[in-house]
Parts: sequence; C-alpha cells; structure tokens
Amino acid sequence: MRNNSVMANETTLDENGHAVSSGWITVYHVDASTREYLGNSQEYLLVGTGIPADSYADTPELPGTGQALCRTTDGQQWEYVPDYRGVTAYHTETREPFTVASLGELPAFATLQAPSSEFDVWSGKEWVTDKDVQKQAEIIAAQRDQGLRLETATTRIQMLGDAVELNMATDDEVAALNAWKAYRVLLNRVDVNAAPDIDWPEAPAV
Repeated sequence: MRNNSVMANETTLDENGHAVSSGWITVYHVDASTREYLGNSQEYLLVGTGIPADSYADTPELPGTGQALCRTTDGQQWEYVPDYRGVTAYHTETREPFTVASLGELPAFATLQAPSSEFDVWSGKEWVTDKDVQKQAEIIAAQRDQGLRLETATTRIQMLGDAVELNMATDDEVAALNAWKAYRVLLNRVDVNAAPDIDWPEAPAV
C-alpha cells in the first residue's frame, strides 16, 4: 500500500497490462466469485509487473440505487447489475417470502409483488385471487364454525335436560333449555354456502 509520506512517481499500464515504469497506480478490486466491486487501493508496481489478481486499472462510475457495480465475465469492462439483496421476494408457486441473497436479476420463480391472500395465484405478471378456491375455503371454515357452535349447544342442552328429566330444574333452567334448543334449531338452518356473509344466531347468555 502507498505510504503518503513518501513521494513517488505514478505509473500506467501498457497494452499487456504491465507497468511502463516503476511507480504507484490506483487499482480497483472485485470479488473473485461475484465480480462485485469492493474498493480501490494504491499499489506500487515495478516496471514490467502487473496489478494484483481480481483488480483493474480503469476507473468505474458508482451505480445508482438498486444496482451493484461488477466486472463483466470477460473482465473487459464495468457493468451495473440489479441488486435486490436484503429485499423480500415471493415464490410464485408457493407464495412463500424469502430474502434475496445474491446479485443479479430475480429468479424466474420470484417476484417482488406481495400476494394479497393465501388464495392468490401467479398469472405470469401479477397475483390473481382464485375466487373458487377462496369460496370453498370459506365454506369449509363456516362448516367447522357451525360444528363447534352445535357442539356447544348440544352440551348445554344435555346438561339442562338432565335437570328437567329428574324434575330438579328451576324455572330459569327450563327457560335456558328452551333457549338453547331454539338456538340449535337456528344453527342447523344456517346455509354455510353463504359464507363468509353469514349472520350467525346469537347464543343464549345462560
């Protein structure tokens, strides 16, 4: 590296990449695998020697937002490469999010657009909600909800019914039994195919 306390001549490279004279030169380093620009340094070259590996002498221009500066595969020039690293992308088959970790264009299976629901499918350009699948899922959810409500009602009816059958029920318990029975009737009349727009009957407070 250059010692700023020592004055020295600068040098340039000939067509073969060798120093035309002994001296200092600014070189620009890239990552050996990704070819991404890492930074520059001042190197002292003896006449006839070349610059360090994975380094170049031509000055690059720094990229704008969303791009990375890289060396082309053939090493002949600088290029700008899309840089989505750290950005959340979505798998177009599974809708699963993932964090982009590498340089370059997004994989063919990825998009930066976030799906709006678990029923979205990728059209090739955008997410489209599969209404049929969504409707079926809503019906299944309503059936499950109806079953849980009926289970609760049946449990209460059985408990209150025991008191009535044994002539041990109070007036309030008799009224509660009738209320739960009426509630269960209304539950059975619910059309789950109307999901998600279902007006569920209100359960008795007792």
